[in-house]
Amino acid sequence: MFGAFSSIDYHSIRTQTPADAAAKRLDGIGHVLSDLDLSAIQTQGDMTRALWTLDAAAKCVRAVLVEFRAQPATEQLVRKSRALIDLIEQARDEVLNYRGTVLI
Repeated sequence: MFGAFSSIDYHSIRTQTPADAAAKRLDGIGHVLSDLDLSAIQTQGDMTRALWTLDAAAKCVRAVLVEFRAQPATEQLVRKSRALIDLIEQARDEVLNYRGTVLI
């Protein structure tokens, strides 16, 4: 077994409700986005990577919602998804505003 997977507790994963699993995935997406430092954008390549990351995150949020569409969605899940999408759109707008500045 690969070391990265050795600490996963598969039993506790299986006992989660679908809504719990979706919320955990959304939390993970938010955690990844929290590491994105928009103030560090200095080049066109940085901008491209930031936009790609934001677009990928938005697709992941939508994929989580689609996957759990058949399940009764909790209000918390819907709120969390909307909040993430709103933050992604705000960050995307901020990155696109960099286009007006000179990038190396």
